Amino acid sequence: MIPNKIVTIFVSIILSVGAIYLGILSWNAVEEHNYIGISPKENHSVYITGKGKATGTPDVAKIQLGYSVEKKTVGEAQKENTEKMNAITNKLKKDFKIDSKNIKTINYSISPQYDYAPTTGNQTLRGYSVSQDLVIIVKEMNKISQILDVAGAIGINQVGNLLFEIDDLEKLTQEARIKALEQAKIKAESLSRIAGVKLGKIISFSETSNEPVSYEDLGMRLEKIAPLDANAVSSVEAGSNEITVFATIQYEIINN
Repeated sequence: MIPNKIVTIFVSIILSVGAIYLGILSWNAVEEHNYIGISPKENHSVYITGKGKATGTPDVAKIQLGYSVEKKTVGEAQKENTEKMNAITNKLKKDFKIDSKNIKTINYSISPQYDYAPTTGNQTLRGYSVSQDLVIIVKEMNKISQILDVAGAIGINQVGNLLFEIDDLEKLTQEARIKALEQAKIKAESLSRIAGVKLGKIISFSETSNEPVSYEDLGMRLEKIAPLDANAVSSVEAGSNEITVFATIQYEIINN
């Protein structure tokens, strides 16, 4: 048998520990209650945005060329379309040394063509239209006008917008980014002096930019160009592309 005195001491210890534990819980509850509705302390900060621009000369062009033909049968339309597209593709590879990976078919369609009778509302099958379009990536800018001349001479009758791009875009973006950050820093220092505050560390940083792509709307169908007319297509100038970067920096404000 365990002496009653030992049992009494053991129970007293348990009750004491329990009381202390409940006391701690009660105190934490009170402290939590006291902070309800009170926002945690926040560091003061300011957002400053800088703008940077960089200009580069396009060194890549994308030309969209295609041929559309209508014939009585699908076979006839496909035959003529294939002949025209093979002719321009062979010229691009042989005469202009354009790699196959830079010549991509983006559309090939066959659709029936109908004649409608306004009086009766009936439609009669007239034939079939076959269309095919290519996108050609040209990295030698002086070849663009020549390619368009050859396409006209072959009889290619569709051309899309001519896009000019910069291959190493990240280099141009980095140049604009540095200018944007420098401007943001100058603005932040100027505003802090005016406001009489001291700037601390950079808390966050973000940026947005545009992707510079210029294009020339040729606004024509090459079927209108007289075959073998070397002066039919005017010279094409790539001009320049400009990229703009907006850099936003969040600075900590230190109390003096």
